[in-house]
Amino acid sequence: MNSSEQAALEEKARLQRQYEESAAASSSLSRPLPLASPDSTGSGHSNTVPMTQEELEEHESNSPLASPTSLNRSQTPPPYSGPSTSNTAQDPAPPQPKGPQKYPGLPRLDYRLYRPPLFELSADSTTIKSTAPYLSSNATAMVALVRAQSTIPPKPQVHITGKRGTKVDFAIKLNLMSLLVPEDPRQRMDYIRCLADGEVAMRGGTKPSIEPEVGDGGLEEWVRRFVEDSRSVKSFMLERVVANLDVNWLEGQIRSMIASTAYKGVVTVTFPVTHAKVVVQNPDRVNKFFTSVTTLFSGKNKYEVVKAVWPFATHKSGEPGRRCVVQSEETWWREWRDPIKHAIATKRQGWVTNEDKLEAIMEGVGKGLSAVDWGPEY
Repeated sequence: MNSSEQAALEEKARLQRQYEESAAASSSLSRPLPLASPDSTGSGHSNTVPMTQEELEEHESNSPLASPTSLNRSQTPPPYSGPSTSNTAQDPAPPQPKGPQKYPGLPRLDYRLYRPPLFELSADSTTIKSTAPYLSSNATAMVALVRAQSTIPPKPQVHITGKRGTKVDFAIKLNLMSLLVPEDPRQRMDYIRCLADGEVAMRGGTKPSIEPEVGDGGLEEWVRRFVEDSRSVKSFMLERVVANLDVNWLEGQIRSMIASTAYKGVVTVTFPVTHAKVVVQNPDRVNKFFTSVTTLFSGKNKYEVVKAVWPFATHKSGEPGRRCVVQSEETWWREWRDPIKHAIATKRQGWVTNEDKLEAIMEGVGKGLSAVDWGPEY
C-alpha cells in the first residue's frame, strides 16, 4: 500500500469516527451511544457501550445539538463516500485549463469559436462577420482563422409548421448538429474543400466565374489573392455545409406521420442551417453608409472559394458502402418520431429536445397516438 492510499484510509477512518460521534449525539438519550472502532481498512465497526446518568448529562451539555441554533437530525451529514473536491489552504486550487470548456451532453467542440472576438453574429444566426483590419491584410492570420473556424460544424435543423388560414397550429424545431460530430474525435469526417478548376463561383470578382484558377495553390493562394486585392470593398467567406443527409426521406416520414393525426392544414417542412458562414471584409474607409454606397455603384470583390464540409455520412443515401457518422436517418427517426408526434398533437410552438425524448423513452409519451382533435376548421 503506497502512502497516498494509506493517507486516504486514515482520512476515511477519521471522518467515519466524526460522523458516528455526531450521529450518536443526535440520538435519543435513552439509548446507548454507539462508539466506532475502525478496523485496518478504515471502515467502522460499532460497539454498544451503555452510559451512566452522569455521563449522559455531561454528554448532553457538551453536545453541539444542545444549542437552539444547532442542526436537527435530518441534517446530520452522510457517511464518508469519497474525498472532498473543495479546496482548503493546504490544498490550493489546481490551475484552470486553457483549452475549451466541455459541456456534458453536448458534442465535444470549442464553442468559443462561434463567437470570436471582433466578430458580429447576424440577426438570423447564419453568419458571423468581421471588418478587423489585421484579417484582410495579414495572410497568415487569415489562413489560421479559416482553419480554426472549419473545426466546428454548422447547426442544421428541422422546422415543422402547420397552419390553417392565418392560425398557426404548431411550429416546432429540432437540432441535428449532434449527428455531425461523433463521440470519438478520431472518427470525424469533416474537411476543408477549395474550388476545383472549372467550377463557377465568386472567385474574387463581382460576378460568378470560372477564372482565375489557382491550381494546387489551395487555401493559401486564395487568401494571398484576397489580401493583395486592392479593391475598395472586398470580402472573403468560409461556408460550412452539411453533406449526404437525406432530407427528402426525412420530410416524407414527417409528412406521413402528420397525416396520420388527421391534420387538414398546410404543413411546411424545412431544413435551415445556422452558423454556416464566416465573412471577413476589409474595414470601412469612412463609415458603413459610405461603404454601402460604394458597393452599390462599384460592386464588391467576393471570394467564396472555400467550404468546411461536414458529412452526415460517407455517401448519399442508397449508395453502396454508406456509413453514417453517428446514426442513420432511419435510426434518428425511430428515436424522435414519438416526441415529434406528441409535440405536434399538443400544438407546441418551440423546440423539441432531449427532454421530450426522455419522456418518450421513460414514460411512453407519444406512443400509440393516432388521430387528434384539431378543433373547428378555419
